Amino acid sequence: MFAEQDPFNAYKATSLDARAAAANQHEMVRMLLDGLLEELARAEGHIHEKQFEAKGLSLQKCINIVHGLDSMLDLENGGEVATNLHRLYEYSSNQLLLASVKNDASELSAVVRVINDVRAGWENLN
Repeated sequence: MFAEQDPFNAYKATSLDARAAAANQHEMVRMLLDGLLEELARAEGHIHEKQFEAKGLSLQKCINIVHGLDSMLDLENGGEVATNLHRLYEYSSNQLLLASVKNDASELSAVVRVINDVRAGWENLN
């Protein structure tokens, strides 16, 4: 409840909404990748702290972001790049589920590596 009344959190949410509204598709993907990396770090912390409810919510956010990224792919016209990204997102989603079931933060490291590599690729588009 305190977080809902926190002016800084309200500012951050408004700022993120404004950035998302003004973003082109490439910027949106980068924002989603950054958000995914931040949420992965939170999920890891929840696993280490044995905060299982928070871990579940956090990993569900991660899975939702991965599915969102995957849904943005144009598999018909995107060629090999889109197909490879689809495979990476599918792998990441499976790893996230595995991490959740096993309550094992080490399962997240492969996802972090994949998403960092994808993020680096998107950076090179500019």
